[in-house]
Amino acid sequence: MTVADTDVLIDYLAGKGEAGAVEQLLRRGAIRTTVISRFELLAGAQNPKQLARLVQLLGAVPSLALDDTAADAASEIRRTLERSGRPIGMADSLIAGIVISNGGALLTRNRRHFERVPGISLA
Repeated sequence: MTVADTDVLIDYLAGKGEAGAVEQLLRRGAIRTTVISRFELLAGAQNPKQLARLVQLLGAVPSLALDDTAADAASEIRRTLERSGRPIGMADSLIAGIVISNGGALLTRNRRHFERVPGISLA
């Protein structure tokens, strides 16, 4: 399962970056996102038209939840990276925990951050 990060979905709506790959995954029903990315996208909507486009996209891309297993994985990721002196942001830690706990591969432009996460698969 491919899990799209916030930046990839923004690029898709703008028709750039991994837009072609996202379109193919959408057609096959093989793409997910996280509730964290869903929040970031909806919170960042600048106007009603943009919000409507996001709602439509998110209607086609199911969100993976932040459940106990994902939260535990995220907390371990955060502690490990902080101890190593190479932390990533809270939202990225949560996204990584959700992806790992669901056995997904993260499709992101922010590879520099996520490559630090032990055990994560990047698409």
